[in-house]
Amino acid sequence: MSWNDPNASSEAKKYDNPIPSRELILSTINEHGEVTHQQLAKAFNIDDPDQFDALGNRLKAMARDGQVNRDGRPYRYRTVTKQDIVSGTVSAHPKGFGFVVLSDMPDLFLHEKQMRWVFNGDTVAAVGTSTDNRGRTEGRIVDVVERRQNNFIGTLARDEDGYCVELGSPNNHQPITVTDDNVQALNIKQGAPVKVDIIDWPNQHEFATGKITEVLSDDNDRELIIETTLLNYDIPSDFSEAALKQADDYQEPTEKDIKGRTDIRHLPLVTIDGEDARDFDDAVFAEKRSGGNYRVVVAIADVSYYVTPNSPLDQDAYERGTSVYFPHRVIPMLPEVLSNGLCSLNPNLDRLCMVADIKISRAGKVTGYEFYPSVMHSQARLTYNQVNDYLVNPNDKRLPKSLTGNKDVKKSVDTLHQLYELLLKKREERHAMEFETVETYIKFNEKGGIEAILPRTRGDSQKLIEECMLLANTCAANFALKHELPVLYRNHDKPDNEKSMRIHEYAKNFGLPFPEENPTQADYQRIIEATKDRPDAISIHSMLLRSMMQANYAPDNIGHFGLAYDEYSHFTSPIRRYPDLMLHRAIKAKVTNSQQPVMDFSLEGAGTQTSDTERRAEKASRYVESWLKCHYMTDHVGEEFEGVVTTVTSFGLFVTLTDLYIDGLVHISNVGDDFFVYDEQQQQLIGKDKGTLFGLGDSVKVKVAGVNMDLLQIDFDLKAKLQSSAMNQSKKGQPKKEQPKKAPAKRSSNRRGAAKKS
Repeated sequence: MSWNDPNASSEAKKYDNPIPSRELILSTINEHGEVTHQQLAKAFNIDDPDQFDALGNRLKAMARDGQVNRDGRPYRYRTVTKQDIVSGTVSAHPKGFGFVVLSDMPDLFLHEKQMRWVFNGDTVAAVGTSTDNRGRTEGRIVDVVERRQNNFIGTLARDEDGYCVELGSPNNHQPITVTDDNVQALNIKQGAPVKVDIIDWPNQHEFATGKITEVLSDDNDRELIIETTLLNYDIPSDFSEAALKQADDYQEPTEKDIKGRTDIRHLPLVTIDGEDARDFDDAVFAEKRSGGNYRVVVAIADVSYYVTPNSPLDQDAYERGTSVYFPHRVIPMLPEVLSNGLCSLNPNLDRLCMVADIKISRAGKVTGYEFYPSVMHSQARLTYNQVNDYLVNPNDKRLPKSLTGNKDVKKSVDTLHQLYELLLKKREERHAMEFETVETYIKFNEKGGIEAILPRTRGDSQKLIEECMLLANTCAANFALKHELPVLYRNHDKPDNEKSMRIHEYAKNFGLPFPEENPTQADYQRIIEATKDRPDAISIHSMLLRSMMQANYAPDNIGHFGLAYDEYSHFTSPIRRYPDLMLHRAIKAKVTNSQQPVMDFSLEGAGTQTSDTERRAEKASRYVESWLKCHYMTDHVGEEFEGVVTTVTSFGLFVTLTDLYIDGLVHISNVGDDFFVYDEQQQQLIGKDKGTLFGLGDSVKVKVAGVNMDLLQIDFDLKAKLQSSAMNQSKKGQPKKEQPKKAPAKRSSNRRGAAKKS
């Protein structure tokens, strides 16, 4: 050995033919700055083939462990510095691996060994080590910066090493060990759902240890999975004592509260919401003006009066960002004493509100508007179904007297409907998008299990309320821009060129032009209109929706592509969305000549926070719904159902069951007796031997082959192709088949960021 290695003796004890220690390799690389394997061997005078290979293996191990970086071909090695360390959030996969999610560079892939340190959502410092054969940059965790949560919900289990709590997805890679004494003290049975607090965090050699603090009832799967999801997604479900005290200290509005407000208690304002709604944050009124013009009053709960800037209530609301909606349960942004009480525009009560008072010409153009703080008195709490029934038959005896017995309310509702028909024409003129999609809701039985999964239908009442909300939101955005107010806009960017090209190729199926880049709303609407009456419209429109960008909140307005607005904001739901509350404060300060509130956060920070909490809420809601549907299907394994192909991928077909509205995968190995090739442009699987073809909208019969609760995946076996979509005929001259059955029931539109309750 011809090198001066301070660890030579320990290396000699470990190996018969020792090589330089890691410490010596690091110091040598530092001296040279960057070296190849060959150059390093030369520096150490290594010419023995076995030693050369051993040095290469050690370099690979050092790269794996994050001690060196390697780039290029042949690999050039350099030591890891502070500049190489990045900070990100761990995203765990149910199969045991994970990623460090980074905002400004590709995510780092984490092997199962690295995931032993962490739970889903932890913030870590990490370094990229090498690139695997799939092109992913592998990462090594240097430090756990912040733990996302310190208590979890799981199931008590036991093996030869003792008791542990097994967690559900996405943390099922990380069991938490507990003591026999802990289990015996609470008399817990194996398989029982429990809540466990962390005592010691895991490392590469040992799992985390914890203490079970509560045994949960497993009588209601729905409530248990919601509690688990709240913990896993770090969604606050308890308000601070200070916030609750602040909310409880408020009383019903007094003359002092009303002073200085515009009194509109004489107007026949009404709320129109779903049957199960409890927080009514908007009320509407419309009247005809001279010359065929209209006046629309949209009154929104004045949440800003109660949730004062930087107060405990405000801090809790900002942290939540939004209310979170689960099947039959809501995690509100504000305590219920406000969300369902003082801020809710309940009928026959005086309520404080912010008003958008809008004037519209008989051509449907906004000719003026004003905003002002007000006091109102709702004259009726109406439901969508009631108003839909009224619009069909105003003399229906089943309708509530608050509607049919109040001529002023009737006149306002009639005017709202007339105005809606006018605004609908304006929507068509600006090419706002109207996708045909399915929205479902879950109906539960008395025991909390799923009784049925049903499609939501949308009538004119839902649409007229949406149009009123759109009016208020666009006027508020215009006002904020005009006066340069410190607010967040609801932005929706146009699709990128990659997605545009995909739709360009797909539109050829319909013989329709679509630009390869920079599409307009009219380009999308052309396809929507051409396909909306097809039986496979839902499948087609779902693909169009997937090509759209995600809407977000930001202090700079770029407009809303999907709604075809040059300026757009959220004003109409301050009870459940923090950006709306911010907009209320800014507008109120302007119209009352008050000082704009100085917040503890920046506008940019608020845009990130509210966009992130919105995504978090959406993911959590989808997770619970997926879990419930998968759990429901465990009782139907082996049964056969009819369905429609809604997504085509290189690995198989996603099928939506026609009667249950549940999605599952037919893996390509189970598609049929043929060699299938994926045509991405046409969204088809094409059989090369027999010409069998599967694509969007095809009607099929499938058998439920299995349900994986960890992956939340339902597997189908294809039993038969029932009918082909018109675009999916055989490639080998087979006779055309009849048109497919109707896909699952439609609702009229799915407007990104526009619908009243979206």
